[in-house]
Amino acid sequence: MTGRRRHPDQATIHDVAAAAGVSRATAARALGGYGRVSDEARDRVTAAATSLGYRPNTLARSMITGTTHTIGVVVADIENPFFARAVRGIADAAHAAGLEVILANSDEDVAKERTAVGVLFQKRVDGLIVAPASTEDTSHLVDLVERGLPIVLLDRGAPTVRADVVVVDNQRAAHGAISHLARLGHRRIAIIAEADTALPAAELATAQPGPADAMPSRLRLVGWAAGLRAADLPVTDDLIRRTRYARAAAMEQTVAALELDDPATAIFTTDSTMTLGAVDGIVASGRRMPDDVSLVAFDDLEWTTLVQPPLTVVAQPVYELGATATRRLLARLAGDEGPPELIVLETSFILRGSTGRVPGG
Repeated sequence: MTGRRRHPDQATIHDVAAAAGVSRATAARALGGYGRVSDEARDRVTAAATSLGYRPNTLARSMITGTTHTIGVVVADIENPFFARAVRGIADAAHAAGLEVILANSDEDVAKERTAVGVLFQKRVDGLIVAPASTEDTSHLVDLVERGLPIVLLDRGAPTVRADVVVVDNQRAAHGAISHLARLGHRRIAIIAEADTALPAAELATAQPGPADAMPSRLRLVGWAAGLRAADLPVTDDLIRRTRYARAAAMEQTVAALELDDPATAIFTTDSTMTLGAVDGIVASGRRMPDDVSLVAFDDLEWTTLVQPPLTVVAQPVYELGATATRRLLARLAGDEGPPELIVLETSFILRGSTGRVPGG
């Protein structure tokens, strides 16, 4: 009775060693990239492995070398163009260094994030890049840092986590956007912001968070208020249009801002979803940009140049945010044991057709 032929995928390290005429230990060192092996033996082992279709046992190799050559990435919403572009930057930088990426999505849910980082830790990833769902509920991240796992925080920081952080200065960028609208004569500048991150006007007067001390939307709200104060304009609750994170809800709040007794003449949105709703709301109200109302949006996405008029935006270096986070993680994996770094990348203000002088000004 003949035995069943083994599929090439099932070739073992013993098969490779026999074909190359070396010991199993020599074959393992040659294929694993560790220890001392002569060039001649390594060439024979490599040729044998290729001929047999050998696939290494990555788990076994990681137990020997202490590394899996993988990094874990946990982002808030992979369908969001911001995170999709950032992940591309992460993946390109990781692949250039010979690492693979395992991606997880948290949906801005701390419980999902906690599960995801736990699974990635169990899979023995060499390090993590995380866009934390909360800047306060971070005990799971603190625990992994204390266990020695290198972590880099992306897009938002967390004061309790001793890790490198890569962000933009959201507060400064928002301040600049409001200054632009104020120079055009606008005195009633509304903000469309997520309800979970919005603060009342009274608290905004004293809020002074650093560039990584809060969620991006809240920092942009603080920057909006600072821009108004710098232009000697009042910060009032009726201009803070709090909404759930949905396009339709942002549209409703935009219409409400434009129908106040003293209506807003300009709108500032805190991210792409809010921007989509704001454009819908301006159209639904029968107003035109920039003749009747001006709009400045946070994030420069492809569609912002396709609408008429094209939108004035605060542009983030999204790809570079991801690539920078990866390079920082690679430095930690290479042995950098210095104190945590806060890396703040610059935004740019792109002036297009959606902003103009205040109506009648």
